[in-house]
Amino acid sequence: MRGSDSETSTVNEPPVLGPSITTQTVSVHPYLSRHGDIESNVMPDEKKVTVHYVNWEENDPENPNNWPARTRWMYTMLVASLVVSAAFSSSVVTGRLQGPMEDFGVSKEISILQVSLMVFGFMIGPLLWSPLSELYGRKPIYVCALFIYVIFNIPCAVAKNIETLLVCRFFSGFFASAGLTIAGGSISDLFHARERGNAIAYFAAAPYAGPVLGPIVGGWISVGTQSWRWIYWVNMMLAGVLWVLICLMPETYHPVLLARRAKRLRQETGDPSYVTVEEEFPTPLSELLRSNLIRPFEMIVTEPILLLMSMYISIIYALLYAFFFAYPIIFADIHHMNDGEVGVTFCGVLVGTFLALLVTPWLERVYQRSGEKNPTGEPTPENRLPGMMLAAPFIPVSLFIFGWTSFSWVHWFGPVSSGIPFGFGMVLVYYSANNYIIDCFPRYVTSALAAKTLVRSGTGAAFPLFIIQMYHGMGNQWASTLLAFISLAIVPIPYAFYFYGARIRARSKTATH
Repeated sequence: MRGSDSETSTVNEPPVLGPSITTQTVSVHPYLSRHGDIESNVMPDEKKVTVHYVNWEENDPENPNNWPARTRWMYTMLVASLVVSAAFSSSVVTGRLQGPMEDFGVSKEISILQVSLMVFGFMIGPLLWSPLSELYGRKPIYVCALFIYVIFNIPCAVAKNIETLLVCRFFSGFFASAGLTIAGGSISDLFHARERGNAIAYFAAAPYAGPVLGPIVGGWISVGTQSWRWIYWVNMMLAGVLWVLICLMPETYHPVLLARRAKRLRQETGDPSYVTVEEEFPTPLSELLRSNLIRPFEMIVTEPILLLMSMYISIIYALLYAFFFAYPIIFADIHHMNDGEVGVTFCGVLVGTFLALLVTPWLERVYQRSGEKNPTGEPTPENRLPGMMLAAPFIPVSLFIFGWTSFSWVHWFGPVSSGIPFGFGMVLVYYSANNYIIDCFPRYVTSALAAKTLVRSGTGAAFPLFIIQMYHGMGNQWASTLLAFISLAIVPIPYAFYFYGARIRARSKTATH
């Protein structure tokens, strides 16, 4: 029962998806109070009205799920590029960290805050962009937030003091996080659940491929210009091009598209009864705020699946950011490479990322076939985990290789090669874990992903602040070995959930049973 200024409507049966127009009979009680409270047990005479609920038709060409495959994949590549761009921006400054140190007379730890504060912005931004995208659609948020992100690169490039640079880096991360936050929703708008796996694979690679590209590009900008400011100008150009492209793309959020159709029908017919379910029963802003500001913290404390999966993803993400500061120690200090050459050493991680993308279609086929063995005929969330079980051991192996090839008498290709298993394991772990979280918490997926993002970005922001001190204090070999043992300790997590995840979900209040 929903209150309005003068009347309250009670729908006799829930609307169903199906034809473009679903007609429902609605009982209207004109004498109910503003809040829909019934003041006596005697009901006044009811006035019957008809409501036409606007939905998608079967094979509806306006439904994003039915757009041409070429259009959907172009859009997927574009939103994945937005994720790459944001992640790239966070690490590109590592190509010349000494620039602000020389210009502003600050320590290396302060200069590293250029990375940490932007990643911290990635952590805070989704709390705003996620509910706004559910209210107004994807495109307005992309257009507005990413335009401001492009602009914030200008004060970074012309900063006269370190305070200006660091504050603007935080706001760059805050506004750039719109792409990180909404891209997954855009992909879900475009593909049915059974078709979504391959698209999600590219989305899974983007947050990790972007940071790897940063040092490669930033290093050669540093070598070519001898200026850290040009790194920001180039980053602004990249972000600006992507902003123009996203402005040219259509809206994909289904409730917004259906609301436009309903509005068009009202104008064409003069009949105000054409509405969408979301217009008739809008999600209160309080619920959107709860799902993004309160429920993520509740779930991370009460849901062991979400807690441990988020922790696993965050450790892998943090290890990637640790490499941005460990690699210069090995390749610049020991092998005497310049900034550009140090950046090229990250190509090993890119090769591993590419190999992981080649494996994901096979994993998706394994997942689809797994449903045949289940009584329901559908895959279970745990059927998402074999990819993670396969990839998990590659992370500690890569760190052991990196640590124990970090001697001056070992050819530089030794530590470079460690990036291949790391990139391979990193992408497959994220691909499987992200899908597992989505499948475990379909009703509260926004809150679950927000919790994961908070933990991941918070850890990623913290690691750069102590990695250099750790490597200098413990030595290159033992520092890498410590990280390897940490990643080895969490390897059993996907195996445990594969065998016991269903039992844990059965006891959960928010997970699917």
